[in-house]
Parts: sequence; structure tokens; C-alpha cells
Amino acid sequence: MGRAFEYRKASKMARWDKMAKAFSKIGKDIALAVKDGGPDPEANPALRRCILNAKGANMPKDNVERAIKKASGADAENYEEISYEGYGLGGVAFFVDCTTNNSTRTVANVRAIFNKFDGNLGKNGELAFLFDRKGIFTLDKTSITMSWDEFEMELIDGGAEDIESDEEEVIVTTAFEDFGTFSHKLEELKIEAKSAEIERIPTTMKAVSEEQFKINMKMLDRFEDDDDVQNVYHNMEITEEYLALLKA
Repeated sequence: MGRAFEYRKASKMARWDKMAKAFSKIGKDIALAVKDGGPDPEANPALRRCILNAKGANMPKDNVERAIKKASGADAENYEEISYEGYGLGGVAFFVDCTTNNSTRTVANVRAIFNKFDGNLGKNGELAFLFDRKGIFTLDKTSITMSWDEFEMELIDGGAEDIESDEEEVIVTTAFEDFGTFSHKLEELKIEAKSAEIERIPTTMKAVSEEQFKINMKMLDRFEDDDDVQNVYHNMEITEEYLALLKA
């Protein structure tokens, strides 16, 4: 299995109980997309992607329409995207992507979370080399109507770098700059992705002790509970043994 596939699957299993914020996260993504490209999905690829992800998260259509309308209004929240970088225990790198209407509040909260769990907030840019930005597309394997070999060739033609699958899903990784091209390829094939995201995939993984793992996971929980945090990425190795601890 490819690095992006294994990392994403492990993270998904580890965070399966953290879906309560999904609608709020998508709502902020919609606000940013509308601010940058307008409220018409046909003319705004970023908004189309948000609507696709909303569908994948089972967000009601009415909620999506309200979010678009709210983002288009004169009283729309003025959100901005900010990223913070730092270290947890055992030298684990954390990349915290936020969407906020108050950066002073957000940086104070992020710094406090790092400090509470004996981590350190670093300088922006110092950990960028530890993560690659990649397009990650999740497809429903049952939606594939052509042969697997033909399907793979079409995806490679569209810019796929890595194609991995299990019995239910196909996860396709693309270069960051090929995200739009691959989206068009799926439209051409009449395949609707379950989700399409730009994610940060670690270039190397960091092994930690069981105690460090537990504390880092508590810090991850706290980040994910913060309303301004959209995504948290890390390079901590998640073993089968550690996954069992989370499920216990």
C-alpha cells in the first residue's frame, strides 16, 4: 500500500469518532470558496468541491444552500486561512490548519494547546519540508463500471500518482498542481468522488513510545475540539497496537 493510503486509513480509523465538526468545517470551506469565487457552483470549482464533500458527509442540501446564501450576504463572516506548525512529544511534527475570523484568538488557543501537552509552537514554514501537499480523492469502488486495468489507465492519464484500494474504496493521490486536472478527468468519466481534498501527507513517520502516543493523541483531540481548527496533520506512526488502545 502507498504511503498516503496507509496514513489516511490509519488516521481515519484513529479519528472515526470525530465527525461532529464535519458540518461546521464544510460551512467554513463554503464561506471561503464563495468569498474567493462567488456563489455559482458552475463557475466556482472550489465551491463544487465543497458541495461534493458536503454530500459525502451526509450534510443536508438545505444546510448547504443556507451556507452559500449566508456566505453571499452583506453580513457574511470574514474568514481567513492560517496554518500553525509545532512539535508534540517524541519530536512528532504537527501541522494545524485553521479558518478563523479572529487570528489573535486562534494563535492564543493553538499555543495554549501545545503548551498544555508539553509541545512547542514553532515558526511558520519550519516544518513544511516534512509534509507534501497532495490531492486525495476517495472513490466508491462499486461505482466503477469499466475493467480495473482500463480504469487505472484513465486515472493515470488524469494525473494520478498513486492508486490504492480496499473492498469498498479507491483512494487516488495526485500532485497538488494536478488537483484540478484530475477533477476534470473524473467529470469526463462521469465518476463522482465521495470526497476530494488537499491534504498534507508526511514524508517520514516518527515512532513514539506508548505514553508519548497517548499524550499526543490527547493534544490532537484538543486541537480538533477547537472551533477554529479545520484539519490537523502529524507524522506520528500509528501502529496496530496503538489503534487497539484507542478502541479499548
